Amino acid sequence: MTTLLESTLGSNTTSLPNFHIVIPARFASQRFPKKLLAILGDKPVIQWVYELSLKAGAESVVIATDHIEIQQLAHGFGADVVMTRDDHENGTERLAEVAALKGWSANEIVVNVQGDEPFLPVELIHDAVFALHNDHAADMATAACGIEKSEDFFNPNVVKVVCDQEQRALYFSRAPIPWDRDGFAKEKQTQPDMPVFRHIGLYVYRARLLAQYATMPVSPLEKWEKLEQLRLLHQGVKIQVALVSGLPPHGVDTPEDLEKLNRTL
Repeated sequence: MTTLLESTLGSNTTSLPNFHIVIPARFASQRFPKKLLAILGDKPVIQWVYELSLKAGAESVVIATDHIEIQQLAHGFGADVVMTRDDHENGTERLAEVAALKGWSANEIVVNVQGDEPFLPVELIHDAVFALHNDHAADMATAACGIEKSEDFFNPNVVKVVCDQEQRALYFSRAPIPWDRDGFAKEKQTQPDMPVFRHIGLYVYRARLLAQYATMPVSPLEKWEKLEQLRLLHQGVKIQVALVSGLPPHGVDTPEDLEKLNRTL
């Protein structure tokens, strides 16, 4: 049987490791209710995300939702849909349920593609998949890019990451890290004279980590920073970080975002 990977990439299938994509599609959203059903151009946001995920060359692409309206819509454009519980706190828990239902083995790679990211570059998915595949000690991978503006470095809405010499994450923070002790003592709003990196919220997991995630207690670091990846670091999980050249296009968080993207299209 021809897989999605083979039909999408043709003769280049050997260049990519096998992986699955799960698109968590939560119906409720405080800032923009039903945003995944909203029309962008000529189709719903969730359909854009599904179609870009097909282009990534995964073994399978699954939409994981807790609502029949999304299920029916997704079935209409031919998607594989898994109905999940409606009490999940985040997308990672939803991925864990899908991985268990699908029976994926411990070493299989699972990518979390957010349902509100219609223009996520396929290359970014590949970079993160390769980062995890090539680091046998890591059970998770994510991505980061350089910070060029000092205002971004000091912005708490821009999450920063510092890595070790193996390019594994040491810490994620909303605070400006690393802290230039001597330089900032003179002028705090100047970016440090060294590379600093912005976290990009794309997550790739080995299935065994997803199975463990639900049993991990919320860490104090996660509660303070409001960053769920800190739960994993607190538990000693090794997170490989793929360094990429720039930020992906902005997703659909608000009605204003949708309006802006429609004008662009």
